Amino acid sequence: MPFQLPEFYTPHPARLNPNLDRARVHSRAWAHEMDMIGNGVWTAGDLESHDYGLLCAYTHPDCDGEVLDLVTDWYVWVFYFDDHFVELYKRNPDIEGAQAHLDRLRLFMPLNGVIRETPANPVEKGLADLWRRTVPARSRDWRERFAANTKHLLDESMWELHNISTRRLSNPIEYVEMRRKVGGAPWSANLVEHAVGLEVPAGIASSRPVGVLRDTFSDAVHLRNDLFSYEREVLDEGELSNGVLVFEKFLGLPTQQAAEAVNDLLTSRLHQFEHTALTEVPILLDEHAIDPIGRAAVLGYVKGLQDWQAGGHEWHLRSSRYMNKAPKPQPGILGSYARTMPQRIRQFSSTPKVVEPYVLPEFTTPFTLTLSPHVDQARDECVAWAVEHGMTSEGVWDAAKVRGFDFPLCSAGIDPDATPEELFLSGCWLTWGTYADDVYPLWFGQTRNLLGLKTQTARLKACMPLDLVQTLLPANAMELSLADLWGRTAAPMTPAFRATFRDTIDAMLDAWVWEVVNMHHNRIPDPVDYVEMRRSTFGSELTTSLSRFSHSATVPAELWETRVVQTMERSAMDYCTMLNDVFSYRKEIQHEGEVHNMVRVVENFLGVPQKRAFEITCALMDARLGQFVESVETDLPKLFEDLALDAGARAGLIRYADELKDWIAGIVHWHEETSRYTETAELPVFQQGPSGLGTSAYRIAVRH
Repeated sequence: MPFQLPEFYTPHPARLNPNLDRARVHSRAWAHEMDMIGNGVWTAGDLESHDYGLLCAYTHPDCDGEVLDLVTDWYVWVFYFDDHFVELYKRNPDIEGAQAHLDRLRLFMPLNGVIRETPANPVEKGLADLWRRTVPARSRDWRERFAANTKHLLDESMWELHNISTRRLSNPIEYVEMRRKVGGAPWSANLVEHAVGLEVPAGIASSRPVGVLRDTFSDAVHLRNDLFSYEREVLDEGELSNGVLVFEKFLGLPTQQAAEAVNDLLTSRLHQFEHTALTEVPILLDEHAIDPIGRAAVLGYVKGLQDWQAGGHEWHLRSSRYMNKAPKPQPGILGSYARTMPQRIRQFSSTPKVVEPYVLPEFTTPFTLTLSPHVDQARDECVAWAVEHGMTSEGVWDAAKVRGFDFPLCSAGIDPDATPEELFLSGCWLTWGTYADDVYPLWFGQTRNLLGLKTQTARLKACMPLDLVQTLLPANAMELSLADLWGRTAAPMTPAFRATFRDTIDAMLDAWVWEVVNMHHNRIPDPVDYVEMRRSTFGSELTTSLSRFSHSATVPAELWETRVVQTMERSAMDYCTMLNDVFSYRKEIQHEGEVHNMVRVVENFLGVPQKRAFEITCALMDARLGQFVESVETDLPKLFEDLALDAGARAGLIRYADELKDWIAGIVHWHEETSRYTETAELPVFQQGPSGLGTSAYRIAVRH
């Protein structure tokens, strides 16, 4: 054994569906009918020992026999697909053959349910049969989500294959994101809806709370599987897509400690699931006025995901696929709660601390910094704009701070080719975003003013009408300045892109709400949730969406959703958000009592000293920067060839990649020059709530 399996957090009992024997008999016959047995991938003995009927009986304990048969067939198919892919394309990497194999599978998932292609192998034959038996009972929304997740599961097998062929090991952030897709748990979450017979209402299916339920479920399923499958995947198959191996190599840990760290992350993700289900989902249902049937569907979905976790764990203990010979004695449900309680309490016990002295390393990037020649003009104009729109009249900033923060310098590096008007507008957006980001914790975090928080966020969203007709009378500097920026920026956009741009700002506002609610709970975020939400709190999507807009005439919309482009964007975003966190650590942790900082999150999660947390954060920065460079220099040209893109699309994406390089270089330079993170730039601490222009309406709800 490479390590002893850790004690797992198991908060729910596993239950067994009474239709188990029926599902075993049916799935055995179905696998033979689909030609999955005796072809060099599985023997009849393999199928029996893996016991997918037991897996599905444990993970779907309440569905009837017919539904259990169908769900079990889906899992037989997906595990066969995985093993078939290993034998044909992974052991001796065959990238071209693998891509051709995956391309054909899309033909067997038409949204209208009508399959016109003839299956040519057991994977295609099984998928065609399952698709015909499943989609007639489901809505168009569910079909689209299930088809997308099935496609991700299939397509991202190529990501694993490329990593194996180049012997490349993922960094932890990349690994968690990509494992969700290739591991198939979002796909499993769709089947939970099918098994309970109710669908999550389409209006909230893409919301943050439902997304967190899906993603935390997925991460926990995959991390558990990584612990059980390490021996089979890493030692036998030469697999690199395993969380234990990623932690082992990236953090420099012995295998046993790496396994314990993965188990801690698994526990953290389950705690996040519970926190979201108990605190965010009820508010979501009320805010969207979900009817009783929709509420029952969401509650059934939550329960179904919990059943899957419990049943999946029990199956891993019993299946012959995995290293399950010597797990530690498990403490039972109450013991499981007790054992993980210190981790849960630690997450809700943040206190301001005196920061130890530290020296930041020199942050060098392989990109050339170029500054706009219009920066001095923009500086004067942006300060005047901030004063005119009330940002120096509410007790948060004064004119000296606005000038010292020097947001036009950041804009000048991000967009060195900007016209004077474009540079001014960019500087104003950075000024507004940072001002609002400062105001939210001061007005609504320290005062525990949840009502004011919700009211203010709704009013800011109302400042961005898609028809450009302002009906809201601005009541403070945030609203007045946002309404002005919205009119200037959104007017030239097409209605479709205007809606997309509005979504990015909505996401940033919602992310600020998430931060303030964490302050109310005194909660240090889960590390995965933090990384993903930090992209929005930083405003990354807002700035990159404006760059996308400039290329919308040459770059087809679907290319923005490809793995390569998203990896390019997210790795750049993560580098810059962590850069901001290391620069702002003293300001946020010692002077503001902030919990939203990557260094602080690493300290809390891994239980390491400040110095080690900085080292790990900087290593993550380096990994993400390296991944960005690889995406641009290696993956992007390959995307051009794989999709046979025309010259316009290629030029547009190359230009976009260059703009992301400018974005990184400009943000690094700004952090080195701004006064925002010096000792003299600390923000005042408010105890009495907001003050200044138009804030009297918010004071009624403030709890002193």
